Amino acid sequence: MKKLINRYKFALILILVNGILLFVMPEIGFSSLGHTRDNTLEMLYVVPPIFIILGLLDVWVPRETMIKLMGEKSGPLGKLIAFLMGSLAAGPLYVAFPIAGLLLKKGSKFSNVLIFIGAWSTTKIPLLLFEASALGWTFMLTRFTVNIFVILVIAGTTEKLLNTADKTEIYKRAHSLSN
Repeated sequence: MKKLINRYKFALILILVNGILLFVMPEIGFSSLGHTRDNTLEMLYVVPPIFIILGLLDVWVPRETMIKLMGEKSGPLGKLIAFLMGSLAAGPLYVAFPIAGLLLKKGSKFSNVLIFIGAWSTTKIPLLLFEASALGWTFMLTRFTVNIFVILVIAGTTEKLLNTADKTEIYKRAHSLSN
């Protein structure tokens, strides 16, 4: 029971806070419940398809293929694939993390996974098109170019700063996610 409570502690705290708000400040409590409902529904629409895609990716893409395309010796091709995967992906950023875990589990280079997350968060095609229409092509291209450079610098720097033990622990945790 204690393990179950610990696992769902944030959801339980949210329920408790919403309950208290309903009694202390009903207007804010109902508003909070509405936001909680909307966020829960959004997650229920987004997360199941992502887990299906993750399952298919896990089964259909052999580890050896992932290592070849995005592993330690993948070079610029691995970076390009990671960047394109992140830029072409759909969904909110929290969806990227289970995919990143699977990429690590399949043997992707750590910096390539960071590039994937960076691209997902800053270089999505719909975002770029919106920026171009709202703020102009010059702004969009400047931000896009700067983001590419910054993503590569952050990924490379993080890869270099982590020692072997840190990377081993990260990969170990990625392997334990599906177990």
